[in-house]
Amino acid sequence: MRASTPSRLTGAAAAAALLAGAFLASASTASAGTTPTGPTPDGGPAATSAGHDRNHATPRTLRAATYNLSLNRATEGELVADLSTGDDVQAATVAEVIQHANPDVVLLNEFDYSGDADPYAAADLFRENYLEVPQGTGKPVEYPYAFVAPSNTGIPSGFDLNNDGTVGGGDDALGFGLFPGQYGMVVLSKYPIQHRDVRTFQDFRWQDMPGALLPDDPATAAPADWYSAEELAVLPLSSKSHWDVPVRVGRETVHVLAAHPTPPSFDGAEDRNGLRNHDEIRFWADYVRGGRTARYVYDDEGRRGGLRPGSSFVIVGDYNADPLDGDSATGDDGVPAIDQLLRHPRITDPRPTSAGAPEASALQAGANLTHEGDPALDTADFADTTPGNLRVDYVLPSRDLRVRGAGVFWPAAADPLSRLTGVYPFPSSDHRLTWTDVKLPK
Repeated sequence: MRASTPSRLTGAAAAAALLAGAFLASASTASAGTTPTGPTPDGGPAATSAGHDRNHATPRTLRAATYNLSLNRATEGELVADLSTGDDVQAATVAEVIQHANPDVVLLNEFDYSGDADPYAAADLFRENYLEVPQGTGKPVEYPYAFVAPSNTGIPSGFDLNNDGTVGGGDDALGFGLFPGQYGMVVLSKYPIQHRDVRTFQDFRWQDMPGALLPDDPATAAPADWYSAEELAVLPLSSKSHWDVPVRVGRETVHVLAAHPTPPSFDGAEDRNGLRNHDEIRFWADYVRGGRTARYVYDDEGRRGGLRPGSSFVIVGDYNADPLDGDSATGDDGVPAIDQLLRHPRITDPRPTSAGAPEASALQAGANLTHEGDPALDTADFADTTPGNLRVDYVLPSRDLRVRGAGVFWPAAADPLSRLTGVYPFPSSDHRLTWTDVKLPK
């Protein structure tokens, strides 16, 4: 039976907990990626020692993941309809990827919002009809806890935000989308979500960020004037939303900081999307620094300030920004957009890799041949002409969470599981699930 609440404690939860540490052994080693600081290439001990058995009061490790699974649809309500049976091939494929990776907590990007009347409808159907059912060689996995909230995508702004002389359509929405909630997101967890302490930042206005990189109309002499004062009064920073979702793991609380910044493309010389992408990323950099730096932050309930000092966190999501390649913007300080997080003093970059990414880069050639970044770090298989394959999906823990393993689910072509990622047109998504195992503080 489908749950009507975000926490679904089913009778099979205990059995699922026993399965949760099994990460598929030899067949998925290449798919799991590498373990920079762990004892084995596939992160086996880190995965199996994770405290999934809830009979233990203090779990030792946590596997956090992000997955842009491209489970978006062209019309409102279509995703709910597709997930209402277990017959959707794409949904079954992405579910099998999740079953093999078996994260404890995962952010799903490009998962359409079901609407305010039943916001958990799609998430419940995906769990019940796909994740909790064996897919291919995957084993069922249960996520009793979920968090879903509205997205800015597809919400009409009432303004001509792209300055093309007309008002309406996805490009004039608060975040690009053809209907409200398209390209939304959901957090699934094996551990309790502290719903009363969740903070969302859907309505935080871009202009309220000190030093915001507001775009300039190159056709005028005035600075930062692409948007009018009336438009800036309603334009949020988040193209989807920013969420702080606290998850209780044993005696510890880990803040899952979820977002999906807009792609830094599909615009013009004003670079409005590139600059917004930069500042969406900057938001978390300021938020986790806290103190005076984050004093400007306010959430959708009006509470001010950033993350409390000493809090454990993991930043997850498709950030649409590669540190060396692609079109992301560089700030006035000379720091590329994603480096605001990768170089942050409170954040660890696990640098997850896979066997499939460098293989794909070499075989596809094109723009990949001109890239400066290590192709082993790529997490998305984009067009070979431009921008090529990039690292855009991140799981970045706070420094108090010691990294025990990390990887990208991108199998080499010889691996049987490569059928789940494939080549264009992809059976699952053009993004790859990315995970990090962390040891919890004592």
